[in-house]
Amino acid sequence: MAMGIVLAAAGMGTAQAASAPDPVKPRTTGAIEHTGAVPGGFASWKDLLLFQQKLVKAADRVTAISGQYANGYAGIIAAPENRELRVYWKGKAPRAVNDLVSQLRREVAVSVLPAQYSARELEREASRLIHANKDTLTSIAPLQDGSGLTAGTTVLGAARTAITGASVPVTLEYGAKPELATRWDDSPPWWGGGAWRNASTGGGCSTGFAVTYGGAQKILSAGHCGAVGNATTDPTGQAIGSITQDNNSRDVLLIGTSAGGRVFNNPTNANGNAIVSTEFSNPVIGTSSSAVGLWVCTSGAYSGTNCNIRVTAVNVSINVGYIINGTVQAEQQAHTNAVGQGDSGGSVEVVNPSNTSQVYAAGVNTAIDTSTSVACTGYVLTGRICAWRTYYSPWSNATTAFPGIAIIPG
Repeated sequence: MAMGIVLAAAGMGTAQAASAPDPVKPRTTGAIEHTGAVPGGFASWKDLLLFQQKLVKAADRVTAISGQYANGYAGIIAAPENRELRVYWKGKAPRAVNDLVSQLRREVAVSVLPAQYSARELEREASRLIHANKDTLTSIAPLQDGSGLTAGTTVLGAARTAITGASVPVTLEYGAKPELATRWDDSPPWWGGGAWRNASTGGGCSTGFAVTYGGAQKILSAGHCGAVGNATTDPTGQAIGSITQDNNSRDVLLIGTSAGGRVFNNPTNANGNAIVSTEFSNPVIGTSSSAVGLWVCTSGAYSGTNCNIRVTAVNVSINVGYIINGTVQAEQQAHTNAVGQGDSGGSVEVVNPSNTSQVYAAGVNTAIDTSTSVACTGYVLTGRICAWRTYYSPWSNATTAFPGIAIIPG
């Protein structure tokens, strides 16, 4: 098949888990650990993640006021390995921003660097280009340093023609094309990272996080996995509930059901891939925003828990036959499995560095870049495609699609 970006849902013919875990819900709580060499000379992953946490909090404060200065704000890069937050600004930063940066520098190093274009300018041109060239461009994203855009394509010549006359510089990446990407016997209250089936289509996906919306409990998952009114079950046929809300442009949906604030996870090996022989669960203690440089883990019913995954782009529009906006691109640093088919809707987590048995909700799995395909890991090793580059729908997509949504803590 042609390589590209595919939604990470499992089709009707996808194999079941080779050996499903015990149907008793794992009440034990385990640590979720990034593995391998620690970047930036930090003594431990805990030290890096603690510093990352400071950078994310500082970045959130900058982005909170950036909307007031949309003609200047360009982007943010969290660089824990360099022990700094980089804020990019077109023109002279206003006094309020400089005052905020001065406050933030009491906790972390913050650099305010010049940008050629604002985020608003880049986002407008990105939207124009991908909507005008749906047969050519597979993804497009603003560079966080404000220097231009990066776009994916599988037809390089046509893409070069398509970006002729673009109002900002565009870098093409050949081969990238997103395509829409348990545990296997859960029970109420339903948790994140579990397997679910669409009773109408037979497709398989993963649960994301327990939430409340409109005063009712729901499970968050990927929008491409179903439509409003579709009934959902676990792989044994036990009813979960019906899909009550669906937003395909942000790739999020909600299943009305009893939901609990925990996520299935596994320990990981030296490459950061799931060890499925031991399964546990972890409480969700809040939400996390996503910034370039952030380290995350994924938890899908098919691939299990995979870590050592780093955010490389935000606010990415991907073309999967229709446009999904606001996604986050991330890459497994050892180029082993990050996400595979069947993991769609599964949890994207940020580990709490102060207690690695707790996680923050960062988003849900959306798609994989099959030009980076690798051997699958986890519960289902054959009959599906896995990749080291993934795209996820961040928590901000859920709040945009469903105003008032709130995470259920565990």
